Amino acid sequence: MIDAFKIFFILIFLFIVFIFCFLFIGKERSAKEIQWGVVFSQKQAEGLGLDWKEVFLALLDDLKIKNIKIITHWDLIEPKKDAFEFSDLDWQVKEAQKRNAKVILVLGMKTGRWPECHLPFWAKDLKKEFQQEEILELIKKIVLRYKNYSHILYWQIENEPFFKFGECPQWWPQKSFLKKEIDLVRSLDKRKIIISDSGEFSFWITPAQLGDVVGITLHRIVYFKELGVYLKYPFPPIYYWRRVQLIKHLFGKKVICVELQAEPWGKTLLYWSPLFEQEKTMNLNQLRENIRFAKKTGLDVFYFWGGEWWYWLKEKKNKKEIWEEIKNLVKNF
Repeated sequence: MIDAFKIFFILIFLFIVFIFCFLFIGKERSAKEIQWGVVFSQKQAEGLGLDWKEVFLALLDDLKIKNIKIITHWDLIEPKKDAFEFSDLDWQVKEAQKRNAKVILVLGMKTGRWPECHLPFWAKDLKKEFQQEEILELIKKIVLRYKNYSHILYWQIENEPFFKFGECPQWWPQKSFLKKEIDLVRSLDKRKIIISDSGEFSFWITPAQLGDVVGITLHRIVYFKELGVYLKYPFPPIYYWRRVQLIKHLFGKKVICVELQAEPWGKTLLYWSPLFEQEKTMNLNQLRENIRFAKKTGLDVFYFWGGEWWYWLKEKKNKKEIWEEIKNLVKNF
């Protein structure tokens, strides 16, 4: 019996060593060509005290961004039950089309930016089944409205639906409901569907099973509120590359980075954070380091998270360095 236990623990130890070597040791990889894009949130731009249309056009016209992920917010689209207001989203989609910019359109309830789940006030106290019915109706209306725009490359359904972060209903996340959302979109349109997940704390298996493309996040320095400290993630570039290969070989799915950190992740929301605090997790040098790191992961598609903040720095703080850095990066690729 003792020998059996010894063998068991030896096997467990060897397995842990194997996993560590697989994820943390190996040669860095670089993609031959990289597509750079940016994520845009109307709500985030407004929260920073900016004219959101001005920010959107600056990203497209000044930075010459040709790949943009547009976050939809349920509370902005349907502020009152059955009273849909699509004018702002129409404008974004059409302005991107005018400039031949390719779009990822994020659908659902948990679409990114705080509080992550953007329920309108009227829907917050509905029972779960009624909330879900309303979400499905929202998705149906968005897909039918924009399905004929050929510059929309993908639908992204929800944002990191299996990562418990944000102020969301108690029933969320629920895999069975996400499947309903996916089935609905597939019944309405043939475009590929992105399901996203935490780049750091997941193996991306479930998104690969459910979606056509796996979207991941890549953050480097964050404020870890559970410990009350700023933390630099210890993961090397190979950590991402090896998991990409697993998804490729097991599921035949492409992995792209739909959220590359290019803004601060501090103790509070950006709106309330002083500049010196922001610069603890993001500044010009850190941005350059994040870009260098991203290039070494072997991934070939990245969407920056932080375009609204770059514009805020430029216009409100007269700090143009990060804006110009992104402009030069996009110009040279």
